[in-house]
Amino acid sequence: MDEAPEILVVGAGVSGLACARELARADWRVRLLERARGVGGRCATRRVEGQPVDIGVAFLHGRDPGFLSALDEVAGARAQWPEEIRGTGRPCQPEAYQPGERRLAFADGVSAFPRHLAEGLDVRCEAPVEALELDGARPRVRLEGGAQEEAPTVVLAVAPEQAQRLLATAASPPPAVASVQALLAMARSDASLSLAALYPAGRPAPPWHVSHPEASSVLQLVSHDSGKRTSPRHLALVYQAHPRWSREHLEDPDWPDLLLDEAARLLGAWARAPAHRHPHRWRYARTARSDELAGPVLTRLPGGGRLGICGDRFARGGGVEAAWLSGRALAGRILAGEDG
Repeated sequence: MDEAPEILVVGAGVSGLACARELARADWRVRLLERARGVGGRCATRRVEGQPVDIGVAFLHGRDPGFLSALDEVAGARAQWPEEIRGTGRPCQPEAYQPGERRLAFADGVSAFPRHLAEGLDVRCEAPVEALELDGARPRVRLEGGAQEEAPTVVLAVAPEQAQRLLATAASPPPAVASVQALLAMARSDASLSLAALYPAGRPAPPWHVSHPEASSVLQLVSHDSGKRTSPRHLALVYQAHPRWSREHLEDPDWPDLLLDEAARLLGAWARAPAHRHPHRWRYARTARSDELAGPVLTRLPGGGRLGICGDRFARGGGVEAAWLSGRALAGRILAGEDG
């Protein structure tokens, strides 16, 4: 019979995995509950026609020594990718291209990093949490279908909107939780519509790794994804829309065709007709830069349990590095016995 966890982490993105990994290294019993079929959140790689394609984060970057050391533990890194950057459009994280910032991609896809973080951890995928009970000595989560899990400490490592919805399910939230809800209510996640397009063999590859089109109000980034791969079978481009355009078209069933129309305008008529395509809606892609906070949340509940919240909002700079730093920082506070 499995031992009951001491920590339940809701969400197995990079933040939740970093938190859980640090706690597990200190011999705490940690269990992660993830609604998706795999770990990583936007560090997502899909196989399209047998070829890995990054459909969320195009590459990883940072300058924190601990984060860079964690990246170096993963095999198959492509150092300083992208090297060839085209266009002057505004990227979602301009610091990625600043001096001193290290950039990496992985031959097997960016999901190699969260898969590495998850090694040896108790991760339960396809386990969506739908409600919280925070008034007992041990906070409890209820999964879809009615199953329940409990632990002395529950960590929410999900988008602010998702954390807010879960906290709203708790009956008679104590003042400390109400304060956290007010904090989360001020947060906003940007959406991102992403389309992976694979073109027939023989199509010439573009002379850049990443393009930020300055003349487009639709496309924020075009990634030459097959430029990261070893002997790719297809030319693979990934089109990512601007946050505002993504938000306006999130429920529009025709958005993939609209992205391809814009790609054809920018790159040529050939871009409108990929041989294979894989669209993906990221409803909560990244925290809006204006909503960042300095550190994760950890609060003591009236019954004696603890509630923690981490994610890319709770560290400076945003993105995957901020998510990793936030998860590690929250683990440090839990290990030190801090509250509030």
